[in-house]
Amino acid sequence: MNKLNIIDPKAKIGQNVKVEAFTTIAGDVEIGDDCWIGSNVSIMDGVRIGKGCKIFPGAIVGAIPQDLKFAGEHSLVEIGNNVIIREYVTLNRGTKANVTTNIKDNCLLMAYVHIAHDCVLEKGCILANNVALAGHIHIGEYARLGGLTAVHQFVKIGTHAFIGGGSLVRKDIPPYVKAAREPLAYAGVNSIGLRRAGFTSETINHIQDIYRILFVKRYNTSQAINIIETSIKASEERDQILNFIRQSDRGIMKGFRQITSNGN
Repeated sequence: MNKLNIIDPKAKIGQNVKVEAFTTIAGDVEIGDDCWIGSNVSIMDGVRIGKGCKIFPGAIVGAIPQDLKFAGEHSLVEIGNNVIIREYVTLNRGTKANVTTNIKDNCLLMAYVHIAHDCVLEKGCILANNVALAGHIHIGEYARLGGLTAVHQFVKIGTHAFIGGGSLVRKDIPPYVKAAREPLAYAGVNSIGLRRAGFTSETINHIQDIYRILFVKRYNTSQAINIIETSIKASEERDQILNFIRQSDRGIMKGFRQITSNGN
């Protein structure tokens, strides 16, 4: 450890952990093996970090929630294995609502990302520069959020979703889709991302058939669900999409309807 650090002796730090100069680590902290902590990082009480993580200069991990209802209760930030946290990222602890803010394995948080209290990022998520998450957001596995995206509290984003940069996310984003434009709307299936993840062309076409009914055919959501259930063969992807829609509290984003030249 560098002599220019301030590390509480009660902190539990694993093997082969390198901590650069001017970093502060509080006592109620656990850091797994083989991590690298850059300079000028603040790791506050209630932080649990897995193995093989990299935290770049200026990041602040474990600050109390920016929530006026927070009353000093014990809460956590839990970070999985092989997570990369770039410069000046801020990660807030949970509140009594969920206790924990959870960043799971193999996530990448680029510079200046903010993740508020009680958020959950499933494994393999990538948040580009300046993404801002309000509280209680859930992001599914391998989702991608473009830079400068802002997400409203309590929003859910499905697995393998892709959200274009500069988006304002006010509604839930179902799995496997691309979302873009303002207001945010369906912009197709994330076929490139799905191919990279090993999905077959048959499965991608199957997903496109589902979303064609939901977002392109101009049915309302209830009608679309009924048609999908009766006309699309059952599959893991179909059931995951339908379950996501049924469990959406904020409602899902709308399909894109191009405005004609006469404004209708």
